Amino acid sequence: MKKKKVLLIEPGYSNKYPPLGLMKLASYHKARGDYVKFYKVGFDCNIGISSLVESAWDRVYVTTLFSFEWKRTAEAIDLAIQIAGMQQERVFVGGIAASLMHDEYQNEPRWAGVRFIKGLLLGPPAIALKLSKEDYEFGSDDLNGRPIEECIPDYDILSDINYTYPVRDAYFGYASRGCVRKCAFCGVPKLEGPQREMPPLTDLVKGVDSVHGVKKDMVLMDNNITASARYKDVIAELRDLGFESGAKISRSNGRKEKRRVDFNQGVDARILAKSPMYLREMSTICISPLRIAFDHIGVRKVYEVAIRMAADNDITSLSNYMLYNFMDSPSDLYERMRLNISLNEELSIRIWSFPMRYQPVTLKERTHIGKFWNRYYLRSFQIMLQATHGVVSGNPSFFMRAYGENKYEFENLLSMPHAFIFHRDHYEFGDGRPVLEEYFEYRNKLSESQEKEMISHLAGPDIAIPRIPRNHFAELIGDGTIDKTIRNVLRFHTLDTRHRLDSKETNTLPEFSHINPDMVMPNEDEHVEDAGLYDVDATQQEKGDQLVSV
Repeated sequence: MKKKKVLLIEPGYSNKYPPLGLMKLASYHKARGDYVKFYKVGFDCNIGISSLVESAWDRVYVTTLFSFEWKRTAEAIDLAIQIAGMQQERVFVGGIAASLMHDEYQNEPRWAGVRFIKGLLLGPPAIALKLSKEDYEFGSDDLNGRPIEECIPDYDILSDINYTYPVRDAYFGYASRGCVRKCAFCGVPKLEGPQREMPPLTDLVKGVDSVHGVKKDMVLMDNNITASARYKDVIAELRDLGFESGAKISRSNGRKEKRRVDFNQGVDARILAKSPMYLREMSTICISPLRIAFDHIGVRKVYEVAIRMAADNDITSLSNYMLYNFMDSPSDLYERMRLNISLNEELSIRIWSFPMRYQPVTLKERTHIGKFWNRYYLRSFQIMLQATHGVVSGNPSFFMRAYGENKYEFENLLSMPHAFIFHRDHYEFGDGRPVLEEYFEYRNKLSESQEKEMISHLAGPDIAIPRIPRNHFAELIGDGTIDKTIRNVLRFHTLDTRHRLDSKETNTLPEFSHINPDMVMPNEDEHVEDAGLYDVDATQQEKGDQLVSV
């Protein structure tokens, strides 16, 4: 039988983890004897687009991730159709976004005929992939085979592209799927359903080892491992697999490296706080970091109990997810960040906070604005986070300088001109000091009602757009219907946010990052994936550092 040619495509977004679904599809097709190639759109791959288009592919798979990456994902699907010779029935699209927004993808007219797969590839492959025997589709006779979801991931395909995933030397798996919770902000119940157990991790490790070699770390993507009925068994299995506390792996050069276990979706503080058993067990494996969700101020009590229990069990490297822009306010977020600073100091531990901006799982762009936030505040906070790659530093002095000494200072910082945030040293201690003093001279003249009006103008047009238009502030200061006192303040928002000192870089870390950086930061593979952190700053002005007159 002639070998079938299968192409796997990942859209052109930057992401932390390799595409596990495509890796499993590669394993499935290679076991059938098919020729498999992997391509990541927009990156320097080992095969060009022209070569892909000129080749005849029997099937093209496209994975999806974030719903707000609709544009990049759409480009990948359009490319897949072109590569498939406009035979759309040969294109299959699956993954997180395609599952959560299934109808949106399915109903796009230009993609008629493309197969959009909802959910996991469970059950026999022919059924999971919706293959038609009547149309003689290859693989349509595989009605009793192993589910693709259970295949051992194929790491070899990652060498097809010149893109380095920050997390790659690891086993990627699940000890459980689904979740016992039904949080309003989460897509897991819709994507994976109720919590259930998965096959032993030993099968995954042995399978990977035999084909791709031993991996250093274990990354488990369970959504709520502490709710698993097999929690203690899973921890015991991890120890047996060589991931006990303090575990190291020997390299070919004779060096030994620390191994780590990462439940990268976080663990549930509400369950951890119920019994010392959970963290006592967790301390027996090389957990690093222990990620605990701190989604709103209402779980503060159980969160703090869980952190103290962790410290009591000598778990000192911690990380958490801080959801914001949902039902919280900037004050709520500040209090959660500040609590971690206090706990760090009191318990001599390190808690790295990773604020995660909420977006509904079916939005095509990051346009959602929480009830107590506005578009300007969100961009200001994004600038602050960029200084430390999305991490809220555990260093108290840096934290106070970056985010303020209390919630009122934090909210005031969020309303500052972005140039002052980007170039903090320049305006506070350098040549820009007179400009900053002039700004405060005008702002301090605002009455309470004028202050509220000024902030409402900062937020931009009241329409669903991801960013404030580039010329927004220039238009405001030319609008004679706005009080002149307010316009005198708004003109400082036209200052350029780009690098000073003749730097040619315009989309890298700002000078703000050099204020008082934390000397101990988590490794890149411990960071949280947030595709929107480095969105291009559309508020940059073309007027350089010249103030516009009112």
